[in-house]
Amino acid sequence: MKKLLLTVTALFLGSALYAQNIEEKVESLLKEMTLEEKIGQMTQFTSSGDVTGPTLRGNVEKEVKAGNVGSLFNAFTASYTRKLQKMAVEETRLGIPLLFGYDVIHGHRTLFPIPLGEASSFDLEAMEEAARIAAVEASAEGIHWTFAPMVDVSRDPRWGRVMEGAGEDTYYNNLVAKARVKGFQGDDLSKENTILACAKHFLAYGAPIAGRDYNTVDMSLQTLHEVYLPPFKATVDAGVETFMTSFNEINGVPSTANPYLFKDILRDQWGFDGMVVTDYTAINELVPHGTAKDLAHAGVQALKAGIDMDMEGAVFLETLKESVEKGDVTEEEINVAVRRILTLKHKLGLFEDPYRYSDEEREARVVLSKEHKQAARKIARKSIVLLKNDNQVLPLDLEKQTKIAAIGPLVKSKKDVLGAWKAKGSPKDAKSLFEGLKGATKGKAELLYAKGCDMKSDDKSGFAEAIEVANQSDVVVLAIGEPRTISGEAKSRSDITIPGVQTELLEALKETGKPIVVVLMNGRPLALEKEDELADAILETWHLGTMAGPAIADVIFGKYNPGGKLPMTFPRNVGQVPIYYNAKNTGRPFDPAQPSGYKSNYLDVPNSPLYPFGYGLSYTTFEYGEITLSSDKMTDEAITASIEVTNTGNYDGEEVVQMYIQDVIGKSTRPLKELKGFEKVFIKKGETKKITFTIEKEALTYFRWDMSEGVEAGDFNVYIGTNSDDVKSATFNLTKDYEASKNYNPIGSK
Repeated sequence: MKKLLLTVTALFLGSALYAQNIEEKVESLLKEMTLEEKIGQMTQFTSSGDVTGPTLRGNVEKEVKAGNVGSLFNAFTASYTRKLQKMAVEETRLGIPLLFGYDVIHGHRTLFPIPLGEASSFDLEAMEEAARIAAVEASAEGIHWTFAPMVDVSRDPRWGRVMEGAGEDTYYNNLVAKARVKGFQGDDLSKENTILACAKHFLAYGAPIAGRDYNTVDMSLQTLHEVYLPPFKATVDAGVETFMTSFNEINGVPSTANPYLFKDILRDQWGFDGMVVTDYTAINELVPHGTAKDLAHAGVQALKAGIDMDMEGAVFLETLKESVEKGDVTEEEINVAVRRILTLKHKLGLFEDPYRYSDEEREARVVLSKEHKQAARKIARKSIVLLKNDNQVLPLDLEKQTKIAAIGPLVKSKKDVLGAWKAKGSPKDAKSLFEGLKGATKGKAELLYAKGCDMKSDDKSGFAEAIEVANQSDVVVLAIGEPRTISGEAKSRSDITIPGVQTELLEALKETGKPIVVVLMNGRPLALEKEDELADAILETWHLGTMAGPAIADVIFGKYNPGGKLPMTFPRNVGQVPIYYNAKNTGRPFDPAQPSGYKSNYLDVPNSPLYPFGYGLSYTTFEYGEITLSSDKMTDEAITASIEVTNTGNYDGEEVVQMYIQDVIGKSTRPLKELKGFEKVFIKKGETKKITFTIEKEALTYFRWDMSEGVEAGDFNVYIGTNSDDVKSATFNLTKDYEASKNYNPIGSK
């Protein structure tokens, strides 16, 4: 024991000395730097390696040599980053290394499912593994920093960037955020296979009015604090090193000019000591937002809000020196930002060896390795959600179904499976659904093919061939959905049905009488009422990445029993949006038993979604027992809620057992239910497993109308089940009020 204590003490002291050493080096360097060199460190430009927005700067190499750049993004490959780094280190006065960033969102060369799809796995270890592999590949190509994870909660599928997050639930977003930060950053930033993570977009970027990207966000302080802030706090708790501003305004103040976000909350209340970077040209955009009269004014606003680095806009570079001379900002305010930037470069070991990430041998060995592809296939199939399976059409039986028709515009696509934000993922490295089916049916069944139609056109000339192929088959596998190009940034849609005539193709194929398995590929929840009515089975496969085809084939033919669950609600139509499971009652709640009268319901569609949050079927069936509480009264101690789950079907399978809680009466109104726990369990056919959740009073707290945080004595409903709608219930009583130990200062208040 004594030896263990000595070891822990030594590690602690060593860490403290290491931090002190970095601080001393940073202060020493700051004393040597001119004002212009400091401002250069606060400037980030894009290289010519890739383009992810309008380029405002020309010859970036000239800027590097002039010392005007602290960071570059869109530069990759070991040889190219080494070349640029050499310019910074050997051709500038102080030789400060560059920080290379890139949008490594769901993989680098080996691509994993889009983040929303990956969140459907409800497998935190898998998500951490995917981020770890992405970091290994990206770091081998000279990249130090990813602009991920996006931890924006979003309840609106019209917003194109829902594909980049973990969906509508705050609790779940908290856990996914931590897993992804840990995956990217590893357990030691000084290792050359780790990269800096970036929590984005601070704040509430996922809640724009009408789901239109970059649009205004206007909501109560309670909602901001309860729903949108916690995932960012989770990343701070996980040790995230950087934050990114959001483009939107919140209640009248653009995020990039909001000191209450970046000073009051992020720095003072949460203790974040890392770096804040703007999103692409966000400082420039303060002018059209209407809070800054010109770029110089915008630069002052951003710096005083707590922004450290300007992405691509060159506002700091072109205006800060003059702002210092005018007395609008001080050099010490600039020093604060530069300290954070230089500290990160030290943490990554770039001052010791600026080329340590640009390793061509490691690049050749790890990028697109066999092991990485195997992991991509494993995680892709975990991310598939079975939405419908009438008459147990799936899995297909190759002894009975010897002729399979593969139809649809996405059957042979190798580019669309990669999804938006595909980094350097290439179609030539991807496996299409057709390739997956071909590999699985080789020597066992005949695979027929017809494209049928394009994804976005109204041309039906291919229908006849598709019908002919279907008539020759025993079963139809129809791959339809969204092209990768209509989800992601600036890809909002007012109509979230499947585009073009793809649904009409499904209607035509239905007339053949053949069983139809719809394979959906998409970047957002879609309105699927027609498809749900017409298809015999539906697989939600999202955009699954490099190994999409084999992963989908594994599920179709029963090599893998799907266990994914939806992290976002699927509406019946776009008129229901926003629709989410943890809504609140009105004073006239809808009663299905009495649908008429003055109630909170639609005249033309049920209030319920098509598929609720947490929904997903399996090839087997699970039966839930009744909930057992360790006590029906909660005092100061936690209580437990247990339930037995039995696999009553014919297949072994995974089930995501979900626990929700409802605060029945509160000082402020509370949601109908909130996710407070889940466990993904593997249960063999015929087996019963007991699942136990711990409920602590801290998990019951919320922000009340006066922005105090706590919970009141009273009854709480516990729900446990297979999705947010299909649950068992029990009730316990909290015997006394509980006030949270720490309150957050509301945005805009002192």
